[in-house]
Amino acid sequence: MFTVILPTYNEKENLERFVMRLLEVFDANSLDGRIIVVDDGSPDGTGQIADSLATRLDNLSVIHRAEKQGIGPAYVAGFKQALTTDTQYIMEMDCDFSHDPANIPAFLKAIEQADLVLGSRYVPGGRVENWGLLRRLISRWGGLYARLVLGIPVNDLTGGNKCFRREVLEALDLDAVSSQGYGFQIEMTYRAIRKGFRVKEIPITFSDRQLGQSKMSKRIVFEAVVLVWKLRLRPS
Repeated sequence: MFTVILPTYNEKENLERFVMRLLEVFDANSLDGRIIVVDDGSPDGTGQIADSLATRLDNLSVIHRAEKQGIGPAYVAGFKQALTTDTQYIMEMDCDFSHDPANIPAFLKAIEQADLVLGSRYVPGGRVENWGLLRRLISRWGGLYARLVLGIPVNDLTGGNKCFRREVLEALDLDAVSSQGYGFQIEMTYRAIRKGFRVKEIPITFSDRQLGQSKMSKRIVFEAVVLVWKLRLRPS
């Protein structure tokens, strides 16, 4: 059994459609999957949509947080709830369709020989769709920068489509995870590697969102730039 964590903030155009797509993949592949939506007080009504889904679906639950606190704390809240169940694997996904639910069987296959599986845009077979040149350069440079500073052989450190064995999350001090933005993805992978867990990358196609607004900002980029040095210099 596995659990998909969906952090949301103003995703009313996407959430229900994405959940229905997840259920299609679960059914088509006879998968025992659960879904946890973590909503940060979305003013557009995303939380109410999530509650409506929870009343109809036995395998979906909702965590409501009072305000927008960042994707890192949202995932940590989802992880903690998932770990109170008997789930064996916990997945990170964006519900804006940038991550394809059709890839879930590939993640579950790869996790049989790994502890953490990363959906990578930058290994053979991986790619990005609908991004401009500037965003492509920022993404590639950011990943290379983090890889060089931290000294770890991961091609896509900033990607947010992941699958953890529960043992990885149980071994990490989730309360000590400090990053709020997309640096969270770097931090979690780095912490897992430092603990000696096996990391595997599999190719995915990342498609930019079609509906809703991106949550990327200059502040989030700056946090990630500073974060890698904090991680590098932090005592083991």
